[in-house]
Amino acid sequence: MARVPYLRREDADESQKPLYDRLEAERKVPTANIFLALTNAPTQLDAFLTYANSLRAADLSPRLRELAILTVGYATRSAYEVAHHQSHGLAAGLTEEQLAAVADFESSDLFDGTEKAVMRLAKESTLQVDVSEETWRAAAGHLTDKQMVELSLSIAWYNSGVRIMGLLGIDLENNYPNPFPESQEQVP
Repeated sequence: MARVPYLRREDADESQKPLYDRLEAERKVPTANIFLALTNAPTQLDAFLTYANSLRAADLSPRLRELAILTVGYATRSAYEVAHHQSHGLAAGLTEEQLAAVADFESSDLFDGTEKAVMRLAKESTLQVDVSEETWRAAAGHLTDKQMVELSLSIAWYNSGVRIMGLLGIDLENNYPNPFPESQEQVP
């Protein structure tokens, strides 16, 4: 259960209407619970959207970015993150079989060397913060320095996202299946 109210357009004062216009133009409609919760801090939400959009406009391939995000979601058992990024992964070219294999990517033959290196980096950074030189070099061997910085920013950004969702108790919307049905709550 959310720890702050989900503020909808009809709850906002006139000065906040442009923020809702932006949310509806840039994000899915109906607006996701994470954004409705963050409307409680409109200045920070506006900056949050700008930063998130910059990550989506990076040179890093959307496919690798989504694999990293989904790996963060599985490593933290964030039902919200995984559920919301399944569709992004499909749009980036991942198959349903690959989406189902992200949690156990190490033993899967559905991912190539670059993809596994990116996922290892995301998992190690998420679980240990610092990453080994070996893990870094394995990913860096496939990407440019710019892409490695973009990947690092994406991994860190989505780690902050799952922690925000956990802190605020963001509810997974009913139209998304819970990827962790044994647990109705996320465990960031």
